[in-house]
Parts: sequence; C-alpha cells; structure tokens
Amino acid sequence: MVERDRGLTLAAHGLLILGCTVMVLPVYLAFVASTHPGADFLSGRIGFLPGDRMLENYAGLIGAGAGLQGFPPLGGALWNSLLMALGIAIGKISISILSAFAICYFRFPFRQTAFWLIFITLMLPVEVRILPTYKVVAGLSLLNTQGGLILPLIASATATFLFRQVFMTIPDEMTEAARMDGAGPLAFFWHILVPLSRTNIAALFVILFIYGWNQYLWPLMVTTDAAHSTILTSIQRLASTATQEAPVWHLVMATAILALLPPVAVILLMQRLFVQGLTETEK
Repeated sequence: MVERDRGLTLAAHGLLILGCTVMVLPVYLAFVASTHPGADFLSGRIGFLPGDRMLENYAGLIGAGAGLQGFPPLGGALWNSLLMALGIAIGKISISILSAFAICYFRFPFRQTAFWLIFITLMLPVEVRILPTYKVVAGLSLLNTQGGLILPLIASATATFLFRQVFMTIPDEMTEAARMDGAGPLAFFWHILVPLSRTNIAALFVILFIYGWNQYLWPLMVTTDAAHSTILTSIQRLASTATQEAPVWHLVMATAILALLPPVAVILLMQRLFVQGLTETEK
C-alpha cells in the first residue's frame, strides 16, 4: 500500500488552484469589464466586482447590436457560428467514419495508398491551401453563405485515422458473426460499428465542434457581409471600431464572453462521453 504524504497532497492541490486561478482570472476580468460602461473601461476605474450594466450590455448586443452604424445584433452571429460548428463537426465525423469503414473492411486496389494520401494532408497547414480553396469557393458562388463556411472544412484526415484505429481493434470474429447472420455491409456498419464507436464519436464531436467554433481566418475571408459573420469575426470588427469617440471595449469583452459560452456548454454536457472516448482502449 502506498501511503499518501499530506504535504505533497497539499502542494499538489495548491499548484492546481494556482493554475486554475491563472487561467480563469483573465476570463473573470473580461466578464467584469463587460458589466461596466465604456467610459469606466477607458478611465481604468474597473475593479474586481461586476458593475450594474450587465443586462443592458448583453441584451443590447444580442438584440440591438453595439449601437454602431453597420454593426448588426450578435444573435445572428451566434447562430451563424453555431451552424458552422455543428456543420463542420457532423460533416467531418460522417465523412471520416465512412472513409475509415471503407479502408478497413473493403478490399480495393491502392487501398493503403488512398489511406496514406489522406494522412499526408495533415502536413499541409490551412494557410498553404487557403487561397486555392477560396478561389474554388468564389467560383462556385459560395461566398457569404453557410455552404462556403462549412463545406471546405469538413474533410478530416485526423478523424479518419482515429476511426481506422478504432475499427482495427474490433475482433474479426465479430465481422464473421455478422456475416453469418446475414448482415450486409451497411447493416454491419450501422448496427455494430457505430454503437461501438459511440464514445469516440462523442469525443471527436467535442473537439471538432470547438475547432469549427474557433475558426477565424476562413470566415474572415469568405464573409464580407456583416449579416453572415460569425461571432469571432464580430469581435474583430467590433474591436476595429473602438476609438476614443466610440469606447466600445466593454462590448468587445461582452462579445468575447458570449463567444466562450457555447463551447463550454458542449464540454460540460458531453464531459463523461468525452473522457470515455479519449481513455477507452478496448472494445
């Protein structure tokens, strides 16, 4: 039996508390700043306690906008970001699980070559392929559309690789049993592989949802209309209007807090499945 050292336990908890404080403090300060008037932000009179403008600032941003000409309410930007994140997450998982299924369970020429060609795309950063992708999207008239935001980002070599590794852990006896029971490829995929991959799908969904929600460069390029902007591009556009004459930094902080809430909610709702999907090693 390993005895616990009380001093080491206290030191470990102290380090954890310190680390949490360092990570949470900037977010808390941003929240406090979002509850004060803009003049207080510029004058440096903001303390560590929330102000009395919380409901006014947040309700105004979501329902009426920032009060600046040409800046729409953030309700539409939140909706655009939600659709984009869901579309990217669901699209990546759907395409990746089907491609991994084909690579693992079907025999066709150049099967391994196809897998490695998919895997090699991990070495190409987004910045390398963003200009040709933009040209294709513009040629298809998908600028300022949800399709233009989602479709170029739904392929995922990482998810394909992870699903392939999951399928390779499934015993061949299960495949043979399904074949003897008369299950076809689609029945085997839908009734056996998908339920066995449930926790892995949940873990990937959380990661890919956050990936889609945090997209900044691509939405900034393909959305020139403010009505189609996402929440992150709205932060940039709102920050670019912050001047001495229009002190909206408190609204920038409020927009940042609003952008933080949906990913946190997804993580909290799917925390158990997320942890299981990352730690499971056997089926």
